[in-house]
Amino acid sequence: MTTISRETTCQTVLTTFEMTPGTCGDLQEALAAAYAEFIRHQPGFISGAIHVNDAQTRIASYSQWQRREDFQAMLRTPEMRERNRAIAALCSRFEPVMYEVAEVF
Repeated sequence: MTTISRETTCQTVLTTFEMTPGTCGDLQEALAAAYAEFIRHQPGFISGAIHVNDAQTRIASYSQWQRREDFQAMLRTPEMRERNRAIAALCSRFEPVMYEVAEVF
């Protein structure tokens, strides 16, 4: 379960994807499959979520990891590298960025 708190010691990763409405559904399916079949089973994974904007031109993925190194290790696996190549083909760009919670209201 996702917990957003300043006291949380986990690593938060927000990844944004830009695509056309024509590929949004395919990209959403690819991301959901990646989480369901692989990512959520990786060491250090806590939670994840996928958000789609109304225009279906952007997807934001939110994930939490016990440590930064856990997320980085997942990205380096052969399976995730293959999945990321397929994901990259469905969007014009994507960018994962690590964050720490600064404030919660």
